[in-house]
Amino acid sequence: MPSEFPSGRAWAHNITATGYTDLDGRPGFKMAIHETGGRWYLYVAHLWHSGLSVVDITDASEPRMVRFIPGPPNTWTLQVQVADGLMITSQERILQGWGEDPNAPFGEGFVIWDLADPENPVQLGHYKTGGKGTHRNYYAGGRYVHATALPEGYDGHIYQIVDIQDPSRPVEVSRWWRYGQWTAGGEPGVPHGTLLHGGAYVKGDRAYLPYSAGGFVILDISDVTRPKLVSDLPFSPPFQAFICVHTAVPLNDRPLVVVNSEAIEEQGNEPLGYAGIVDISREEAPRLISLFPQPIPPEGMGVRNFYERPGRFGPHNQHQPQFQKVLYQNENVVFLTYFNAGLRVYDISDERTPREIAYFIAPDPVERRGLLPKTGLVTQSEDVLVDRRGNIFVTDKNHGIYVLNCSCL
Repeated sequence: MPSEFPSGRAWAHNITATGYTDLDGRPGFKMAIHETGGRWYLYVAHLWHSGLSVVDITDASEPRMVRFIPGPPNTWTLQVQVADGLMITSQERILQGWGEDPNAPFGEGFVIWDLADPENPVQLGHYKTGGKGTHRNYYAGGRYVHATALPEGYDGHIYQIVDIQDPSRPVEVSRWWRYGQWTAGGEPGVPHGTLLHGGAYVKGDRAYLPYSAGGFVILDISDVTRPKLVSDLPFSPPFQAFICVHTAVPLNDRPLVVVNSEAIEEQGNEPLGYAGIVDISREEAPRLISLFPQPIPPEGMGVRNFYERPGRFGPHNQHQPQFQKVLYQNENVVFLTYFNAGLRVYDISDERTPREIAYFIAPDPVERRGLLPKTGLVTQSEDVLVDRRGNIFVTDKNHGIYVLNCSCL
């Protein structure tokens, strides 16, 4: 890799690192892309810092840091969505053990921004849940934000549909939750890990919900004021309970949904995680039809398996195209981050036999910028997003953003 990249050895197959930005020392988390007037912008939510970075990626090999927009203190601002010239950014109380001050105020809900000037977003409105905020929201344009929210009185995050037709006055139109979560309404509580993590992924009049220990859920939202359960598919047991279903991405032209869990404990101190494919050709009876192969350490790494490395190992985030023209669209290819195993790329043209076709493991960081990982300072690839030009962007807990190109595209 060129000298401006972080020092240390990268491990790669069919992938080349072509660009890097340190984000002024603020590791990134979720990302969104916006194209306007012939210029391309990457909006980056942060993991250890409250706020948002704007990066010019018109030349993706030379990302240009434009500015950092501070968020409210003592607040997670982990997620960003961009569509129709609007940007949706989350605010949430920081989870215990991630650097929170339990006695200090925090921001909550989501903020709506105008991107008419892409380098200087303007706040239009702020939706508040009346509780601890939102985690991972979905916005693909139009009137509604599909929020992963934690209002007061609920045990775990739930699904909310919020109308932003007037961005200055966002209004909730409906909510859906697993029975037992509404403890303020007298419900009995739910098993550990029963919460919407996702968020939802909306395709037509269906919302696909990765409901952690609550399984993979399909809702009918043809009437957005009254979401109705179509079906669900449990995943725990045998898989881990907490964030058992982290992501659920439906394909456009095949009745399939790519699902995965999120590794939580370092060095595999938990039940097995997974990535796989669910067949929804009979949506009232979804079924798991395949699992992705487990990543294998490259020769020379000196470990038999990735569990022997420090940090988390297992799936986390998929590239989610969300019907956006700026994003890469190919439902035969899945991009999935795997924490200490880096980015993994899979061919799912045969949905019964997914196969790995490329990977990139960044050099281990030399500077600790956050509280994790605890068991050793290794790369922890977090999120992946691919633009329609074929540039792959990957964030890390203690690095900046790598820009990659894959010969598989």
